[in-house]
Amino acid sequence: MSEIKKEAIGLLKKLIATPSLSKEEDKAADLVVSFLKNKGFDVKRKGNNVWCFAGEKDPSKSTLLLNSHIDTVTPSDRWTHDPFIPTLEGDKLTGLGSNDAGAPLVSLIAAFVLLSKKEQPYNLLFAASAEEEISGKNGISSVLRDLGNISLGIVGEPTKMQMAVAEKGLMVLDCVAHGKQGHAAREEGINAIYEALPDIEWFRTHRFPEESEFLGPVKMTVTGITAGSQHNVVPDICEFMVDVRVNEHYSNEELFELINESVKCDVKPRSFRLNSSGISLDHPVVKRGIELGLPYFGSPTTSDQAVMNFTTLKIGPGDSARSHTADEYVYLKEIEEGIDMYVKLLDGLQFGK
Repeated sequence: MSEIKKEAIGLLKKLIATPSLSKEEDKAADLVVSFLKNKGFDVKRKGNNVWCFAGEKDPSKSTLLLNSHIDTVTPSDRWTHDPFIPTLEGDKLTGLGSNDAGAPLVSLIAAFVLLSKKEQPYNLLFAASAEEEISGKNGISSVLRDLGNISLGIVGEPTKMQMAVAEKGLMVLDCVAHGKQGHAAREEGINAIYEALPDIEWFRTHRFPEESEFLGPVKMTVTGITAGSQHNVVPDICEFMVDVRVNEHYSNEELFELINESVKCDVKPRSFRLNSSGISLDHPVVKRGIELGLPYFGSPTTSDQAVMNFTTLKIGPGDSARSHTADEYVYLKEIEEGIDMYVKLLDGLQFGK
């Protein structure tokens, strides 16, 4: 094993041993800063987000961003290991954040170091971001202006080193159907629950015309409902929420307008921030990945891609099926192979601004 691979695995063990729940990533950020400074990079920090360029930025070149996150979810009580003790059994490393997204994070750091050893046809930028697991506003979105113009982003998430060429966006809607109070024993009032039913059925059955080759149709699911105060009062308000998973053919704003025109109830989006994304199969990075034998797919899970307004590709070692599970783990071989593949994928890559 090369020295940089050993160092990357050593860094991952330290990160596992350093609690870094969302909004509490300060000590994990310290570790990343220290690692990069020891490699000679000029490291910047804002909150718990850390970034650096491989050298002096050349304004005539496009910029390639390598990004992954340092925060983790809260461990469940189903862990049989201490989630904050890195446990190595053979090739298997168990610990909170080992897979999501520790393995992609340290693999990208190692690839950043290796790629920086020679001049690339692009400005090479690395960023470790906070609050990804909660889509927090103090995460990567808070530093995008500081990073400058970016032409291509590689987002490190556990995909088994398969290329996620599309990713679903997320929009949560709060809906209110209105009625009029009355006594349930008499023919009084307008029942807000009954007023809501046609809209709920619309959310259940409607299909938007643009379907994705990789993500399928837009998916809308009513996931909660509240109405009524007591058994003998006709309710005048019925509130329900809808989880909307958006494919790359629609922006959240565009889809909201289409929904709002189609239902009777009042509809309020909680946020437009988490948009869908997609990259062309003709993009140079995807074409090189295909040449290297990497499969591609559409990802149903949301990542920091959702707040990036430039072309991105999600790819990384580990397996998404292990994310947010008790006794989360990664294989060291996955990290070693991930580092090698990142370098093969990106070394000398030519792409436009």
